[in-house]
Amino acid sequence: MTLPNFFIIGAQKAGTTSLYHYLAQHPDIYMSPVKEPGFFNYEITPGGEVIPGEFGDPHHRRAPRFSNLDEYRALFRGATGEAAIGEASPLYIYVPGTARRIKRYVPEAKIVALLRNPADRAYSAFLNAVRYGGEPLTDFARALREEEERIRNDWHYVFHYRSRGFYHAQLERYYELFGRERVGVWLYEELRSDPVGVTRSVLRFLGVGDSFVPDTSLKHNPSALPGGRVSRAAIRAMDRMASTFLENFTANSRVYPLASRMRQRIQSRLLARPPRLDPAIRSELLEGYREEILRLQNLIGRDLSVWLEDESRPDTAHQAAYKGV
Repeated sequence: MTLPNFFIIGAQKAGTTSLYHYLAQHPDIYMSPVKEPGFFNYEITPGGEVIPGEFGDPHHRRAPRFSNLDEYRALFRGATGEAAIGEASPLYIYVPGTARRIKRYVPEAKIVALLRNPADRAYSAFLNAVRYGGEPLTDFARALREEEERIRNDWHYVFHYRSRGFYHAQLERYYELFGRERVGVWLYEELRSDPVGVTRSVLRFLGVGDSFVPDTSLKHNPSALPGGRVSRAAIRAMDRMASTFLENFTANSRVYPLASRMRQRIQSRLLARPPRLDPAIRSELLEGYREEILRLQNLIGRDLSVWLEDESRPDTAHQAAYKGV
């Protein structure tokens, strides 16, 4: 059994689910049937055993999905000679030690990163946590105020809303370990406006045919909220069942789009458009990210000034993402 030769490392709420599905349609790409294995989030012994660490209440770090390297390898047993074999785990960009672990086991891996305006990403991540019932607060400002205490108390990484937007330090680890030629960076905002163009650019980076045109009509992971407690419970139950069911099929099978469209229709009846991000909170977040964004520009060689424009403007990015990427 083989290991993947490329990884979509994140960031969370930056279009990784959409890109995963677009790439999975390519005949020369095999994507893990489990979209977010998260195997390299954990320390691994020289013998390939996962060291789970300590796990407490549901807000704390979760138990690993796989107990050893062989179980993880089994995800890719369906590969039949595809040139590119990959998986997408959006915590990989953030969790300390992940880049080092990937380098140890797949030293020639290619790294794909999708980045989003960090203020918009933070709010979208908060909405996502509320949607699935993990976030006990409904006030984003309060969640930001409590973030440092949560980190000290070892809350799960998904609740690190502000901290996960400091991309420069996170990506720098990958550049140092894999080299600039093996790290590709794209922007969520571009994926949303030109999904086919961005997908083809990623295909070129992966070294597979870029004339392929993916079906981008199916939208994934909308930023939306349940209408109430019953809707939230229904969504969580449906997602658990869907995840279990779809793991029996490869991501490019005919079953995936059919099941995903049915799931989307049901969700559209249960989800409501989220409130806009308070412009004052957005402005405060961006001011805190300003120096980080400027450093990131130099690291990835991209002009990110648009992320800092009109900081008092109410967020519209997550509104457009309500219907998915």
